[in-house]
Amino acid sequence: MSNEIKVEEGSDNIFKDLGFSDDVAKDELLKAQLGVEILRILKERKLTQTDAATLLGVKQAEIFHLYAAKLSDYSVERLLRFLECLNCEVSIHIYAPEYDTARVIAV
Repeated sequence: MSNEIKVEEGSDNIFKDLGFSDDVAKDELLKAQLGVEILRILKERKLTQTDAATLLGVKQAEIFHLYAAKLSDYSVERLLRFLECLNCEVSIHIYAPEYDTARVIAV
């Protein structure tokens, strides 16, 4: 019996590494990134879960789900709306490699 531990280098998307399809992995990673940003802002503003719920227009239980990283219940659009409620400006960068150009769309 060997004491060696098998180590594999992961990709830049943990959800892909966990076996999710490409589309689902991209969506889940985006939701995780948005969720982290929302939580960072809430923490930075020292908002209680009750205050955050009022600000975002949701029940306190939904804020609890955000803090617990249960993001499967949220759509990307809903998380973007939360950022809007937090007075954040969100922009999307679209890069077309075949044209070597990028466009920015403010949401």
